Amino acid sequence: MLLTIDCGNTNTVFAVWEGTSPGAVFRTATEHQRTADQYHVWLSTLMRHRGLPMDIDEVIISSTVPRVVFNLRVLSDHYFGTRPRVVGKPGCALPVPPRVDAGAVPGPDRLANAAGAFDRHGGDCVVVDFGTATNFDVVDHDGAYVGGIIAPGVNLSLEALHSGAAALPHVDISRPERVIGTNTVACIQSGVFWGYVGLIQGLLARVRSEFGRPLKVLGTGGLAPLFAQGEPLFDVVDEDLTIHGLAVIHRHNKELEG
Repeated sequence: MLLTIDCGNTNTVFAVWEGTSPGAVFRTATEHQRTADQYHVWLSTLMRHRGLPMDIDEVIISSTVPRVVFNLRVLSDHYFGTRPRVVGKPGCALPVPPRVDAGAVPGPDRLANAAGAFDRHGGDCVVVDFGTATNFDVVDHDGAYVGGIIAPGVNLSLEALHSGAAALPHVDISRPERVIGTNTVACIQSGVFWGYVGLIQGLLARVRSEFGRPLKVLGTGGLAPLFAQGEPLFDVVDEDLTIHGLAVIHRHNKELEG
């Protein structure tokens, strides 16, 4: 049984795969001080609750937080008896190498997005990934990651606004009924929601112009369905694209091993 782990700056997603689809997906806050023992207690408890056996014998990890990788490696080695593959590290081959500047190291989540996008939707696409940052990942005709954009994340922007302006409250992001807010909360929600819709539309227009060919637009990450309500931004919303990409990379490595 395969375990894919997508560790981001805010949350870490564990997906337990049964065949070609995840049998269960679990999410926890990313904390670099969490030990392998704590991960195992948490994961095994949830798996028992879902009626899943702890038959994990293969692990692949994508992490944008280097300090977390050590304990995830120990979890895999100690409790599952397997050496994990780590995207972006030696021993974990990509289906198609990225085409970026010499010496540049794309984030492993972006490489997983490219692999998942190409496998499910084909090439010539851009993935808009709503996480701690809002990433735009451009995938070429053959599935290669060829670059993109990093913009501040939605929740990060809300936190910065609340922290930097003493009179402004913390608000939850939602699609406001009107653009012109008639109270402080509505004004903030409008500025963030419609501001990000404009940011996405503007950046996508520039990416399309520079890329020179038609591009499919894929939305992923927790806030993708919300922003899809505002304007027709995405051709497809694919919420589990990153963990699917990890499974694709794992499958590619298994095929190389014969």
